[in-house]
Amino acid sequence: MDLFDERGNNKLGPYLETATSKTNPNQFEKDFIKLYEKSALLSQALSGSILKVFPVPADENNQWVSFPELREHQFTGMDSLYARNILPLYLESLQKARVSSDYTKANEFLGSITNFQKKHGSAVLLSEKKVKTEVLYNKIDLFNRLYHYFIMFGAFMFIFIIFQIFNDNKPLQWLILICKISIWILFLLMTAGLIVRWYISGHAPWSDAYESVIYVSWATCFFGLAFGRKSDLTIAATAFVVSMLLWVAHMSWLDPSIANLQPVLDSYWLMIHVAVIVASYGPFTLGMILGAVALILMLLTNSKNKVKMDLNIKEITIITEMALTVGLVMLTIGNFLGGQWANESWGRYWGWDPKETWALISIMVYAFVIHARLVPGLRGKWLFNVLAIFAYASIMMTYFGVNFYLTGLHSYASGDVPVTPKFVYYILTFFVVLSTLSYFQHKKHYVSIKKG
Repeated sequence: MDLFDERGNNKLGPYLETATSKTNPNQFEKDFIKLYEKSALLSQALSGSILKVFPVPADENNQWVSFPELREHQFTGMDSLYARNILPLYLESLQKARVSSDYTKANEFLGSITNFQKKHGSAVLLSEKKVKTEVLYNKIDLFNRLYHYFIMFGAFMFIFIIFQIFNDNKPLQWLILICKISIWILFLLMTAGLIVRWYISGHAPWSDAYESVIYVSWATCFFGLAFGRKSDLTIAATAFVVSMLLWVAHMSWLDPSIANLQPVLDSYWLMIHVAVIVASYGPFTLGMILGAVALILMLLTNSKNKVKMDLNIKEITIITEMALTVGLVMLTIGNFLGGQWANESWGRYWGWDPKETWALISIMVYAFVIHARLVPGLRGKWLFNVLAIFAYASIMMTYFGVNFYLTGLHSYASGDVPVTPKFVYYILTFFVVLSTLSYFQHKKHYVSIKKG
């Protein structure tokens, strides 16, 4: 009631008019819009208009309506009589059941409503199997649990590998193998979770912000396991970054609920363009974390282990280059496929939309990173790994920044607009410090190896 004045006028009106007239409202104005949406939902709930339980008989659009909307639609004969009386009868039976604790009559009315829905709305009514599957999916909460196990096995595996570098023995080899098998099992569970979500929603599970983060996590894990078949460090680093991505997916500003597909995304291009371009973020993410691992190994180098460390750093650097190359190819192909979809949807191939522009910037950034190794003055492993880390900022801007902070035709996954989390600044500071400290270690040990 505080949102309305004594005349019944909405106090948010002037602020909403200002906020909705802007293409990029500030956070204060976005909060007004969100408050209005919540109050509108509350109003619909109190009036009963949000409870759309009655399918309109013989409606070509398979429309469902609530009890207050019955007069506006074509309910005739017994259907009209039934729809106008069944809900009051059901609510009355519930009130009586609260006193008698006998819900037999209420359950009969509820079963009757279900039969009415099946009779006139079977075309869009979910099957009992799909409903039970979704309930089980929500109870298991697989992706929210997986990141705990990925971080656990990834951290243990990384620690065991570091010990192995200094002192290789059979127990350590067995422990690393157990961690590797566990990470493979977690990947298979993640794959199964995506398949189940696809089955429940009826569309590819990369159509909103939450699903796209989950899909990038899966792609990162897939490429990490593929490239790391003979590199235990790669698999350990992959598990760590997958856990971070899954953790981000379950932060409060991402909605994990399974929703209907937005009309503009209801296209076969969702399977082609989005699958390719979002999957390209996986190799880039892998390259970023492997670059960090390489710098950490440089930092841990001393005169006794520098030969073995150098071998591991070379191995990781080669895998990083492979990952970035695959990611660049996929991003470029995905960008061209996006042009085809744009032509079908909007009648033009390219329009300098923020998403298109930043995808192009990312392509140019990673093309420079990969080709920098061909320039004599930029061939060092330290510089390549540093570039692999900081180039990832362009992907973050393309992926998150455009969706959440800019306004354009591609802002399908915006949802709630978050303030940049503090941990982003901590991570950036960590990478700057790591890059600086590892530079001196690299110059001290590996430049001398090269000269030797």
